[in-house]
Amino acid sequence: MPNVARMVGGQVQPLTGEHSDFDRLLELAGSARFVLLGEASHGTHEFYRIRSEITKRLITGWGFSGVAVEADWPDAYRVNRFVRAESDDADATEALGGFRRFPQWMWRNADVLDFVGWLRAHNDAQRNANDRVGFYGLDLYSLHASMAAVLSYLDKVDPVAAARARARYACFDAFGQDPQAYGFAATLGLSASCETAVLNQLVDLQQSADTYARRDGRVARDALFFAEQNARLVRNAESYYRAMFLGPVLSWNLRDRHMTETLEQLATFLDEEGRRSPPTPARIVVWAHNSHLGDARATEMAGRGEVNVGQLVRVRNPATTKLVGFTTYDGTVTAASDWDRPAERKVVRPALDGSYEALFHDTGYRRFMLDLTTDTEARRALMTPRLERAIGVVYRPETERVSHYFQAVLPRQFDAILHYDTTRAVEPMERTGTWERGEIPETYPSAL
Repeated sequence: MPNVARMVGGQVQPLTGEHSDFDRLLELAGSARFVLLGEASHGTHEFYRIRSEITKRLITGWGFSGVAVEADWPDAYRVNRFVRAESDDADATEALGGFRRFPQWMWRNADVLDFVGWLRAHNDAQRNANDRVGFYGLDLYSLHASMAAVLSYLDKVDPVAAARARARYACFDAFGQDPQAYGFAATLGLSASCETAVLNQLVDLQQSADTYARRDGRVARDALFFAEQNARLVRNAESYYRAMFLGPVLSWNLRDRHMTETLEQLATFLDEEGRRSPPTPARIVVWAHNSHLGDARATEMAGRGEVNVGQLVRVRNPATTKLVGFTTYDGTVTAASDWDRPAERKVVRPALDGSYEALFHDTGYRRFMLDLTTDTEARRALMTPRLERAIGVVYRPETERVSHYFQAVLPRQFDAILHYDTTRAVEPMERTGTWERGEIPETYPSAL
């Protein structure tokens, strides 16, 4: 066994399936205000299941009051209304019905379905409605859905303001439902920018907030918060779609800054709800990819000028933020071969030599947690930069090194790592023939 692998193996906590598996992790994370739980892919069953189990314990044992995920705000807010018993959706399946755009399987999968059902049951058992835990989205792809939500809200509370909003948002009408077409045209000067219109709409809504919020107690505050976040999302999404054509670093940073801003707004809103006695800061669990939640300063992202949610939240809340990453060595994953293509069950190739994943495989432990906050010989050995794998919604094993690996210093990137050596694909709620067939094992890994 290599020396570094032996040192790491001597420091890990094997995960055996017992309830006590995550006790040490909860000791690390339980005092935090923000616990960020990552994933090395968007399509791995174990990552979803274990995040759910940890989150349940943070909610029931440590008083966490919100779950914020890498998902669109309107779609997640529909789930939020269901788990808080404020919607007409009959069950968790219906509540997840808003997640219709690619990649559906990220949130319409069996593990999320189970968690949403559990969260509704947990909330139903709370005597005080203010003690119910919410479910929220952080992402900014829902430009048109968010505009529609703003207009729907204003139609109910202020028809005159709704007419002003329609006039402003009409700026996008020439591009139908394609925000990238708008971004391309606006960037090249082929069309007028909608930047001023969406900013004015956000300011207009904020200036009327006090009037709207006084109308019906907490229900009105919730509705206003939902609408205001949608208006903020429209402003940021407009900038994002223009930035797409100015370079990947700018668009990445806009997106992660938006997610961080949304998380901060959510924390402030939950604080102001005053649901805790005595008053204490709201505590939130975040689910997103490792690339968003691990500190970017510890990866090659920093060299490109990129920031991410993990870095921004950690810098602003250094004593109350914990970052937890997930890794895997091989198995299967749900992913597409290209953007907006069908979900497939793909074989995950064994991790490359020289990667953290290969090193963890060499420890001989199939499932373990590694605390990276304690100064040990193993931690010091892991401070040498190594490759780390990231699989998003697209997986291209034929170009794996270029497409899915980057350099990182793991102990600076995360406070703890959960390693599952062999993992399996998350199960989409819509299991198509393409997914069911998966890859033919006989062709792996040559694909000939």
